Amino acid sequence: MKKLFNVLCAALMVLAISGCSKKAEKGEFTVQKDTLMVGMEVGYPPFEYYDTDGVTPIGFDPLLSKEIAKRLGLEVKFVDTAWDGILAGLDTDRYDMIASAMTITEDRKKNYDFTQPYIGNGQAIVLRKDSNLNIKDFKDLDGLKVGYQAETTSDFYTEKMINELGITMTLNEYDKVMNAYADLKLGRIDAVVSDSLVAVSYLAPADSEFKQVWAGTPDEYFGLCVKKGNTELQSKLNKVLDEMKADGSLSKIYMEIFGMDLSDSIK
Repeated sequence: MKKLFNVLCAALMVLAISGCSKKAEKGEFTVQKDTLMVGMEVGYPPFEYYDTDGVTPIGFDPLLSKEIAKRLGLEVKFVDTAWDGILAGLDTDRYDMIASAMTITEDRKKNYDFTQPYIGNGQAIVLRKDSNLNIKDFKDLDGLKVGYQAETTSDFYTEKMINELGITMTLNEYDKVMNAYADLKLGRIDAVVSDSLVAVSYLAPADSEFKQVWAGTPDEYFGLCVKKGNTELQSKLNKVLDEMKADGSLSKIYMEIFGMDLSDSIK
């Protein structure tokens, strides 16, 4: 009896362990069956940020991702990830793709694959509305306190201009762009360098405390990022983006988020 009891206990332990270690079933071209897992840094309005409930991601990229998932016959699940670890999350299969205002760069293309661009963007310089600083170009930031989100194209562009123009600044790096704007509002920094399409959300309100004093040409393009070699998902995403351009649904998302049709930004 004791031997039988021990055998039964061992069997139950095996079942318990196997049950705990069971992974979600993999889909045909997704990490989880019937689900499109989307990685994003939820803190980059108007591209992705939380609704008033504090848990629901809203903005351009969530809207785009929902529509893509719908057309692929999948549910969508968002994975909020710090920007400095977002590519590592893709490497370790935490999600199928990144939809997080990610600029397509030659450096990133060495290790990851991107879809065609879904929106064009440039850089902008934003000040407090009551600022009396005479800033008309990047060189006018010389000697000032400038904020931007770290490890973004705003970061890279600022460093590039410092080297090209031979100017100096007190650089303030932030983990989220909204923190840079918060410090600008409080007067802790003189200016923010951010994506021009991000600046839109801070400039749009009638009671906005900010003003844009310079904007570069839209020479950056955002794309959906997938693991290197995942040509099946990349192809499906590109097909959906083509469909959304053709039927006008991408234009509708532009209008809903930005109040203007930005289709020309990717032509």
